[in-house]
Parts: sequence; structure tokens; C-alpha cells
Amino acid sequence: MRAGSHATEDTRLMPAFEPGKIRNVAVVGHRGVGKTSLVEALLFQAGKTTRLGSVEQGSTVSDWDEHEHRRAMSLSGSLLHLDWQGRKINLVDTPGDAGFQADTAAALRVVEGALVVLSGVMGVEVNTSRVWARAERYGLSRVLFVNMLDRERADFFRTLEAARAQLSDRCVAIQLPIGSEHEMRGVVDLLHMCAYLDPSGGREAGPQPIPDDMADLVQEHRERLLDAVVETDEELMARYLEGEELPADAVAAALKDAVTRDELYPVACGVATKNLGTTALLDLLVEGVPSPARKGTTIEFGDAKQAVFVFKTIADPFTGRISCFRVLAGPITGDTTLVDPRTHAKERLGQVLLVQGKDTEPVDALGVGDLGAVAKLKDVVTGDVLVDHEVPVEPPRIDFPEPVMSFAVTPRAKGDEEKMASGLRRLSEEDPTLVLRRDPQTGEQLLSGLSQMQVEVAVDRLRSRFHVEVDLHPPRVPYKETIRKSARARHRYKKQTGGRGQFGDCELVLEPLPATDGEMGYEFVDEIVGGVISQGFRPAVDKGVREAMEHGELAGAPVQGVRVRLVDGMEHSVDSSEMAFKIAGSMAFKEAYQKADPVLLEPIMQLEVTVPDESVGAVNGDLNARRGRLQGMEPRGGMTTIRAEVPMAEILTYSQALTSMTGGRGDYTMSFLRYEEVPPHVAQKVIEQARKEREEAKV
Repeated sequence: MRAGSHATEDTRLMPAFEPGKIRNVAVVGHRGVGKTSLVEALLFQAGKTTRLGSVEQGSTVSDWDEHEHRRAMSLSGSLLHLDWQGRKINLVDTPGDAGFQADTAAALRVVEGALVVLSGVMGVEVNTSRVWARAERYGLSRVLFVNMLDRERADFFRTLEAARAQLSDRCVAIQLPIGSEHEMRGVVDLLHMCAYLDPSGGREAGPQPIPDDMADLVQEHRERLLDAVVETDEELMARYLEGEELPADAVAAALKDAVTRDELYPVACGVATKNLGTTALLDLLVEGVPSPARKGTTIEFGDAKQAVFVFKTIADPFTGRISCFRVLAGPITGDTTLVDPRTHAKERLGQVLLVQGKDTEPVDALGVGDLGAVAKLKDVVTGDVLVDHEVPVEPPRIDFPEPVMSFAVTPRAKGDEEKMASGLRRLSEEDPTLVLRRDPQTGEQLLSGLSQMQVEVAVDRLRSRFHVEVDLHPPRVPYKETIRKSARARHRYKKQTGGRGQFGDCELVLEPLPATDGEMGYEFVDEIVGGVISQGFRPAVDKGVREAMEHGELAGAPVQGVRVRLVDGMEHSVDSSEMAFKIAGSMAFKEAYQKADPVLLEPIMQLEVTVPDESVGAVNGDLNARRGRLQGMEPRGGMTTIRAEVPMAEILTYSQALTSMTGGRGDYTMSFLRYEEVPPHVAQKVIEQARKEREEAKV
């Protein structure tokens, strides 16, 4: 992050904006619909930049990271701002890829409105529906923008109908395209009844007359817009029914009220890469999206007079940690000291910053509802609410999606383990859906995320920012073993050497232990009568059994779902010891285990896959080939959600397969369900592989 490299005016002299003059908007939608290009066009039209940047050339303000340039896509949320009609519009450009949804989830907690971008070619895609549902949960006002209308097969009216069918029947066109596909040459603003013509990448000129040949189409959609708006306002309805010509400002005010109350969702259109449609869209954001003063926040901050909510953390290797926040109560200045109720630590904010992509500008103060940042807060993490005095506040829960895939991660250089863990922890502060944990069963360090690309980007950033080279491998499947019938065994451990010997003798009965709440456990039952084994030696038998259960005899996997009864034994008055009974217990368990019909168990995952209707057959066929069991399907507006139970071993590489089958339009989530017996033909392969690895390890 560089301070002040974009600032052309002295922002220090600017007073904090009033809440009524702020618009906070998250730019959301599926991957590849042109969100970043649209943000770039809005900044250019508002005079914040001097040229129209390009995603392909890596010259946009919001996609500034080298990894974003390489992949030509947004990988994290970017904070930007512009001024229009005396209002400050804060934009959060969010990633559209399913693997980078943490910033999208967080951004939607700090805005009043969502600008939902659709492709005029692809229409409503899976991530659009997901982010729409999230905006619905948070009660956000929504404005839609149909982009890419100059592409082949682009169709504004088809996309409008898809939005009405799949998102809400309260979507209504507020703009129309002039021409179509390669011949698109402008847009009509139905609210202000004017046109804007294609500036071909230059700044849009002022309003123009509407082409005569569009009169009928414009009249039809203008009436639909007025019908939709007046239905939400009784006074306006009366004037409309009396045949009165409604002034644009009265319609705009009623529209804003309707959008604020989530009663209407206006649909705009244009071509971001040509800067077409931006004037009408900026007007719509000012007139349609409510201000913080109008809509307020649902985030609690008690009776604090100054409060902020941290919604994003940037792990910058030079500046350190940068915390992006929304002002809940203020104003907030560099002298402000706040306390974090989670840690009870005091934090002096220091210089308050405005963020513009990778650049920051110092500012005197930020008012209620505004978005800004500060650097180098000590213990603050994404999701914290900071207040001016200790008040019991419940931080808002940011509904981050659960990681769906894991890779084992190992440093290439010996001794880099701590450096690797430290770097990945820093990166997970930036993206909370990235999780590093140690698998207690396999001993591997697992890096989990929402997609393979997300994990690969984390590894790239680990190398470029923290200079640690690591390798990724598919993780070991955490198999378990159990028994299907009862068995008995007795083992005597006797060792005579010079001096005192070792003696322990015990008899065990193994029984299957039914699972409780899906969890398979272990139970040790002491049934010794008559003191044939002293009380002091019996826990040693239990300890020996537990050690033997850590690596079962089939595939070396932990044994669970077993009740062990200690029924008989013998001790020696001199030679018996805890060690001898521990060894005897371990050996007796192993002998009984082999007679108890042991079986291998595998983790079964609950899978939810959302795919285009035309891919359902291929996806179901693939799930069957992966030993999946289909549980049901739910079609909705061109997409189908398939629910299935699938063994984890079959789904470690599912992400690439789904991308290939659906052309990148499929998405999935999964969670652990239960353990189940592995089919014999599969179990045999796993057992053979485990035996081979054990033999290689001995060499």
C-alpha cells in the first residue's frame, strides 16, 4: 500500500461527510461479468481517474495485486470511493469466484446497497443467486446492471426476464439499450427520459434526445416502470390515475423509498469496457441506494459514542496489518482510542485513511456510515467491533462459507515449518475462509479453503510476500477401523533377565460399541473380581489397549467403536509392573482384534452441488461413478441443486472435475456426515497400499 500516490487534492482539509451524503455499495455478481471493469468506468466517469483502466492490461485501480494481474480476475475485495452530485459513493469491488467469497460476505455487512452485475450473455449464474440470497438475509437494497451488451448473443430483455424469474419478480427496467450486440450504441434512461450515446471509452457526454425509432419501446417500458413505482406510493398512484404527468424528481423519490424498503429492484444496463451507461448508473446509485442516515446499521455498539466495525484485514508485508472499517458512531479521528471488547485491549487508531485500491490518503476524520482504514492495530481481527469504552457488545456474525477442500502442505526447506505456519496465519487473517490445521490422526498440516484456486493463490502469496516455498499434496483420507463381532484373547507377557523380571497376564473381551450421536467411541470396563489383578495395574491395561488402538491391524488407522472388558488375569508378587500389564493389554487387544472381524471405515461427506440444468445428467453420472448416493434434486430458474452423500476418498479432486463438466458454472459445498464401512474391493486396495507404505518405511 502506498500513501497518497493518487491524491490530487488535500484530503486532510476535507470535513467528514454527513451520513445523509454517503452511499455504500458492494459490487457483486458471478465471476467474469465485468464488475471490476464497471467500477473502473464509474471512477473514470466521476473524474477520479484520468483514463479507463483495463483488466486484461492489469491497469485497473481495484485489481492491483500481481496475482490478480496474472489471473485477470479479482481475488480479494477492494475499497474505492468517488464523488457524484455532491454525494460520496463508497464502492467495494468483490470477487465473483466461489473460492474467494470471504470478502463478499464481509462487504455485505457494511453497505446499504448491492450493485448486482449480470452478464448480458450468461444471465443469472450460480454465484449471482447465492449473493442475492445473502443480500436478502441482510435486508440490503439492490440495483442490477446488465453488462457486456455489445457481445455476441447478449440480450438485455432475456436477462431481465431471467432476473425476474430467478431473483425477484420485482426487478424492473430503469434503462434500455439502444441497439444490440455489436451494434449497441447507447442507453435510454427511463427515469429522466433521455439517452446517453456510446463514448467508446471516453467520458460520457451529457444527456441526448431519445432516438425516434425507439419511441414505442421506450413508452411501453416507461409505463411499466411508472406502474411499478406508483404501486408503492398511494399519493403518487392517485396523481397517476388522474392522468397527471409525474415529474422525474417525484418518481425518483418514490423509487428511492421503494428500493430502500426492498419493494423494487431497478435494472440498469450498459457496456463497462466502453464506459457506456455509467452516468445513468451513478445517478441511480445516488437516487436509488439509501444513505446510512436513512437505513442505519444492524451492528450492535451499545451506548458507545465512537465505534467502528472491522470488516477486512489486509496483510501488507511493508505496512503491516491494515484494518478496513465502517464507522458505527463517530466521528473517528487519528486521536481516537477505542477498546476491543473481545480482548479488552485498548487501541489508538493513529492516522485515519481513505483507501483507493492499493493507495491510501490520510484524512482528518470519518463520520458515521463512512468506510476507511487504519494501519498497525495490534490484536484486532476481521469481525471485531471497537468501542470508546467497555460495553458488552456481541460482534456481528459474518456468515463465512465453510472450507470444502484441503491439501497437505509441507515446506520445501527444512526448518521452514514455523515460517510457513506464521505466513499462512497472516494470510488467513486476510481471508478467514483459509484455514491451517494439523490433522491429529495423520499428523499432516492441512491447508483448507473454498477451492483449489484459493489454496494455490495462498501458496503463491506465501512465496511472494513471506518468501516461503511449499508443496501441496492431496491429504490422506482419515480412515478408521472398527469390529463387527465379539472376540476374546488372553496374553501373558513374561520376561526374565538378570535381577527382577517382567510379568503381566490379562484376558480381554472385545465387543462392538454402538455410535452415539454419530460419534464412535471407546469404553473400558473393569470386570476383575477377587483381585487377580491389583487395582493399581488395571489402568495400565487400559493404557496399553488405547495405544494399540491408535494403529489398527488392517490399514494402520485408529480403531473406534469398541468396548473392551477386562475379565481375568494374573500377577506376580515380585515381577509384575505397570509396564508389563500395559504390554500384555496391548498384545491381548491385538490378538482379540484379529478375531473380531475388523473392518475399515471411511468418512462420508454431505455434498450440495449447484449446476446448470443442462449439466445435471453428466454431474449425476459422475457422482454415481464416485460411489455417491443421490439424495434429491431441486431445480430453480435454470439451475439445479443436487444433494448427495459421497465418500471423501472419491471427492478430493472434485473441484477440477466439476469445473470441466459445467464450464466453470458449477459450485458445491460439503460437510462431514458420518463414517461408513468401506466396500470390500475398495478396502482391499487401501489395506494393500498401507501395508506397502509400512514396508517401505522399514527399509
